[in-house]
Amino acid sequence: MPRFSVVVPAYQVQAYLHECLASVLEQSFTDFELIVVDDCSPDACGAIVDEFAAREPRVRAVHLKENVGLGRARNTGMRYATGDYLVFLDGDDTLTPHALREIADRVKETGDPDVLVYDYARTFWSGETVRNVQAGQLNEEGPAPFRLDDRPGLLNVLMVVWNKAYRREFIEREQFTFPPGYYEDTPWTYPVLMAAETIATLDRVCVHYRQRRLGNILGTTSGKHFDIFDQYDRVFAHLDAHPELAHWRPVLFQRMVDHLSAVFLKRDRLPPGSRAAFLRKARAHHARYRVREAGVPSHNRLRHALVRLGSHRTYRALWTATQLKRRVARLTGTLARGVLAAALRLHYGVQRRLPVRTDHAVFAGYGGRGHGCNPGALEAAFRAHAPGMRTAWIAEREFHHTIPTATRKLTPGSAAYWTALARSKYLVDNVGFDRRLVKRPGQIMIQTQRGTPLKHMGLDLQDRPAAARGTDFAELLRDADQWDYCLSGNRHSTLVWERVFPAGYTMLEYGQPRNDVFHKATPTDVARLRETLGIPEGAVAVLYAPTHRDYRRAQRTALDLERVLRRLGPRFVLLTRAHHAYRAPLTGSGSDSSSGSRRSSRLIDVSDHPSVESLCLASDALVTDYSSLMFDYAGLDRPIVIHADDQEAYEAARGTYFDLCAFPPGAIARSEDELIDIFASGHWRGSRSTQLRAAFRERFCPYDDGRAAERVVRRVVLGETAGLPAVVPPDERRPVPSAASRTPAAALAMVPAPTPGAGVPVVDMP
Repeated sequence: MPRFSVVVPAYQVQAYLHECLASVLEQSFTDFELIVVDDCSPDACGAIVDEFAAREPRVRAVHLKENVGLGRARNTGMRYATGDYLVFLDGDDTLTPHALREIADRVKETGDPDVLVYDYARTFWSGETVRNVQAGQLNEEGPAPFRLDDRPGLLNVLMVVWNKAYRREFIEREQFTFPPGYYEDTPWTYPVLMAAETIATLDRVCVHYRQRRLGNILGTTSGKHFDIFDQYDRVFAHLDAHPELAHWRPVLFQRMVDHLSAVFLKRDRLPPGSRAAFLRKARAHHARYRVREAGVPSHNRLRHALVRLGSHRTYRALWTATQLKRRVARLTGTLARGVLAAALRLHYGVQRRLPVRTDHAVFAGYGGRGHGCNPGALEAAFRAHAPGMRTAWIAEREFHHTIPTATRKLTPGSAAYWTALARSKYLVDNVGFDRRLVKRPGQIMIQTQRGTPLKHMGLDLQDRPAAARGTDFAELLRDADQWDYCLSGNRHSTLVWERVFPAGYTMLEYGQPRNDVFHKATPTDVARLRETLGIPEGAVAVLYAPTHRDYRRAQRTALDLERVLRRLGPRFVLLTRAHHAYRAPLTGSGSDSSSGSRRSSRLIDVSDHPSVESLCLASDALVTDYSSLMFDYAGLDRPIVIHADDQEAYEAARGTYFDLCAFPPGAIARSEDELIDIFASGHWRGSRSTQLRAAFRERFCPYDDGRAAERVVRRVVLGETAGLPAVVPPDERRPVPSAASRTPAAALAMVPAPTPGAGVPVVDMP
């Protein structure tokens, strides 16, 4: 008897069925049967099902002689099911990688509950992936299993059949079946959840719910949308047959009204001429099932009025009045903002006519984010090495907590912001200041850049439309013309910056100020940082920091992080940091967090941590792909592993200045299994990796000795051209050691070896 019976009804989904079935058959968990029901589909679905069944014994093809609809097709599939649990999947949706394994583990962990509810993400034809907005209801904290009465918030999750696994014995005992017609999920999911003695949740995206541009059944104009009334009749009939469930009536009444109004307000669903009839039936259902104690949320009052009154004309009048009120408010706000903008322009003009303050410096980084990177290191150095210097940092309010107390906080667009831009002598940024800024005589602008470039930058993006994405290259050059100084960490960077930002600035090849902390921190600082991040004592902390992908709209999840952790063993901890451009973590509800895995205590999301330098100090090794962070980490002299599974695609979209695989800072993995093998075999910190890192550090970190920021301040602010701090040779530098470097190598080697015959590829060690 298999653990799972996966039931897939198929009707007019020939373009998506292959991907759907492959997503099941390619699961790492293999104890399942796949029952595909061809619902007399007029396209090639039947042939596709037969092709899969012919080459895969776990697939059972069932062909219906007439079209019966989704619900009855599922009923047919259930009659053939022999598994412990039923899992339903629509023919145009897919399971995420390792979903069945996660479901199996959670079912076992919670004692075989009647129902396991897991998460989904909507995948759009545009390429965007968005996780369920109610994902918080699937939190696994607290007792499990439980009853619906213990966690009624589960009813806020989309009421569909395919985001749950059902114990087959429970379904058969309660004699649950699907009714005919549209909205067949409704009279299935509510009774099932209310009847279940034991329910558990899995906080992981297991299904990708395809949002088709055309062809979705519920998005098709049809009189079958009237089936929704019969479906709610079945729901309330179930309540009448089970008096012990009467306390759910107010909740289900609200859900019914919300659902009916949603169907009516979607103009593409009801056929022309049928809307009035739909409202009359909705009003009748409202009167029939009304519960007086059922409250109406303020944001849904108009919808409830629509159903209660059954008059679209009255609803339109109320809606028009509400919209008019909102428009008046928006107009008032627009006028107020216009007056404020004019006042600020006048204020900025006045401030520009006042003297420049020679003891003032204003800093910013990444377009209004928090204190950090090269500007952050320079801000601290300005205060330390230039007596009397007054500094300010520009950041959105949400990042003000990252700014040191000795530094003035400025919010973009405020009067104080414009005053600082108009009158500060020193302007320091790593991206670019406000385009409305007018640089004055006597002001000095320092462009710090954001590290050593591997990927193409500046004018080199002119023939890379995916990466350029509407960049105004004329504006880019106008900005570069305002720079007085540009920072560089090495000869490679100098040559790139001068070519891609051709202007009359002075290049300061002094090193990366943001890396000074690597030589100033102490082992005590490292221990404190690790404790703050929740890294267990004696653990090996691996920082995973992939970069942005220009050829993808949404964040790319290249690794199954939970699987990696399981394979590495209990001594390892993963610190995951998403690129700031995505504004979403790699774990959890990121825009393309396709697995959305349950968060292990050894999987720590650090995407919102204000200081990537602190994360480098706290970690023992770095795993990245094409991020410039590798150049900084090389100066820290700790192991680096490159995970380059899409090198060709990345180089085609963005372009790189040298072949990273030919001159890497450490071991290279081209797949998840190779990455695991690098750590299992010890290559991540072996002699060959050390040699590669030393050569990489010599080329790209010649000046990173802990005094780069001081050199900049002495040259730019104090005017020193001779006698700047001498550069410490690489072999004489002593960056703070990692915690793992003080742990015996034998202890770190306690990683499960790859299973013999598992086919793990040989690791690429240039």
